[in-house]
Amino acid sequence: MPVDFSGTWNFVRSENLEAYMLTLGIDFATRKIANMLKPQKFIKQEGDVFSIQTTSTFRNYSVKFKIGEEFDEDNKGLDNRKCRSVVTWDKDKIVCTQNGEKKNRGWSHWIEGDELYLELRCEGQTSTQVFKRA
Repeated sequence: MPVDFSGTWNFVRSENLEAYMLTLGIDFATRKIANMLKPQKFIKQEGDVFSIQTTSTFRNYSVKFKIGEEFDEDNKGLDNRKCRSVVTWDKDKIVCTQNGEKKNRGWSHWIEGDELYLELRCEGQTSTQVFKRA
């Protein structure tokens, strides 16, 4: 069985978020606010079924999915775009491919020690966020 992502995760740091958000077409004010946030993630995993909530003082985002099953993902928490997504296992990573108006978009989560990594990808830009288990 792959790694268990379940738990509460507190934000530690972010890299290249500004450039990633610019690629998404996110407005200046929202980018500045987002760069100051320290979101918290709540992940519930039951086998291949995931529920991920990301909360902050500005916006919240939640997604539920089953590994390997395509679903509608509504990115209200970031850029308000809808897309069709599918998440798969890649060893101990979960990797999401998003199909919508932006090309080569998706995200990956993996754990190293007591840290959770989130890599966000869109049209050649990558941002990495790191969270620590609460």
